[in-house]
Amino acid sequence: QVQLVESGGGLVQPGGSLTLSCVASGFPFSSYAMSWYRQAQGKERELVALITDGGGWRDYADSVKGRFTISRNNAKNTVYLQMNSLKSEDTAVYLCNWYGTQYWGQGTQVTVSS
Repeated sequence: QVQLVESGGGLVQPGGSLTLSCVASGFPFSSYAMSWYRQAQGKERELVALITDGGGWRDYADSVKGRFTISRNNAKNTVYLQMNSLKSEDTAVYLCNWYGTQYWGQGTQVTVSS
């Protein structure tokens, strides 16, 4: 069965950095686009970043452009989200998604606070 397992969340000060990882299994990872979403308390889930199957095209929410980088390692069935210059408004549960499907990870909490 399809599994997406995120890791790497935590508490970080404003201006700090974190890298999230998502290990996928149960489907041909290298053939599909992958994405990261986030959901802050009381807000709707929003798309943060998207990467195509080969990694040749990436897109980002305006709110994270220039600060976040999505990447993938198809040999390891893993997609990453490098987050720099973190702000308090980045606080949310971050979820990995097999893009365009109903398959989601369990989420990892990112809290940006001093």
